[in-house]
Amino acid sequence: MSRAAATPPTPHLDAIVLDLVERRLQFHQIPKSLSAEEAAEVRRRALEVMTNASLSNMRHYSFDVDSVSSRNCENLIGVAQVPIGIVGPVPVRGNEVNEEVFVPLATTEGALIASTNRGCAALRAAGGAKVFVEDVGMTRAPVFRTSGIEESQRLVTWLTKNEEEIRTIAEGTSRFLELISIRPFVFSTTVFVRFRFRSGDAMGMNMATIACDRIVTDLIEPATGISCTALSGNYCVDKKPAAVNFQEGRGKRLFAEVEIPGEVLSKILKTNPDDLVEVQYRKNLLGSIAAGSSGFNAHFANVLAGFFIATGQDLAHVVDGSTGVTFVEKRPNGAAYFSVFLPTVPLGAIGGGTGLATQAESLAMLGVKVNPDRPGSAVMRLAEILAATVLAGELSLMAAFTSRDLASAHERLGRGPAEPVDPLSEV
Repeated sequence: MSRAAATPPTPHLDAIVLDLVERRLQFHQIPKSLSAEEAAEVRRRALEVMTNASLSNMRHYSFDVDSVSSRNCENLIGVAQVPIGIVGPVPVRGNEVNEEVFVPLATTEGALIASTNRGCAALRAAGGAKVFVEDVGMTRAPVFRTSGIEESQRLVTWLTKNEEEIRTIAEGTSRFLELISIRPFVFSTTVFVRFRFRSGDAMGMNMATIACDRIVTDLIEPATGISCTALSGNYCVDKKPAAVNFQEGRGKRLFAEVEIPGEVLSKILKTNPDDLVEVQYRKNLLGSIAAGSSGFNAHFANVLAGFFIATGQDLAHVVDGSTGVTFVEKRPNGAAYFSVFLPTVPLGAIGGGTGLATQAESLAMLGVKVNPDRPGSAVMRLAEILAATVLAGELSLMAAFTSRDLASAHERLGRGPAEPVDPLSEV
């Protein structure tokens, strides 16, 4: 494992650097005889010559270079560092979590940590965030081309009659994979088949892809004579806003709620129920409708991105997770009900970037540990913590709009004060 990767120049490496600079060698063609550490070093050195830029900071990392270069990142040259801050404790009241948790968020946006911390303070004062998570399953939807409507319907009928055989092939690819539904969607000569799987503690996208490849290659095409145009037909839908995911869910479906007493609203959040409801209606609902947005919220993506980077999730799935809804209602005695709904959040407690050194530390901090006797429980814990953290972030930003604190907070924190600022100094 490298702590400060700085391979000393050698004539052998110098020759490879020169070959890269003069384009006799491509970055992926570096000799296999070099270690992963040496390969990263010669790429950096070549790029420094080719771009006249110093890459000295990229070479300092703590992850396992051999593992990363073979599993996470091709043409490795180093690392991009993102600061990690801590928020909380976040009081989570769910099925897997019933405690206060400190949550790491990785971000370069000043004021995000401080703002989310204020939301956490409000949640603590209100008794915690009640959360509920559904494992709705990971989807993959191959697309098939037929000769016409009659053949399309024949394929749909065949899928229904052969569901058990399909399940046997799919679940044979992994002991943690469970096929839970098959849903065709027909456009004349085009048939999308949306397979839905549960995948234990893994996010499951790769598992679903491998299973679908076996289903298509070993069963559907040989049995029906109908060819698959693409293993992903964009009806999955992966890493794009989509109504079908909003309605049916994908990955984990998250809910979090809290009733904030009037005293907490005024003292910690500097707001009141009437103003919160007004901002929710004008901004999150009407504003999103006017813009044609499918995210009816203030900034789910901010917290999701910070959480995803810190815990090793697939960053592109922030797109999916941001398509959710914030709810605000007045309650008696000056209180306000506040809730968030995130219908499509792919998450994993194992696989992907979760095994990277710093990401593994973040998961350990959250108490997320895979239990072979309870597959799926670790990722559900992760999802419950995320739901409560999104709620905290949304609470604080919505309140900032009502009290006109948004610009001043970014000016004070985002531009870097001369002295450290207590994020709860105004509470």
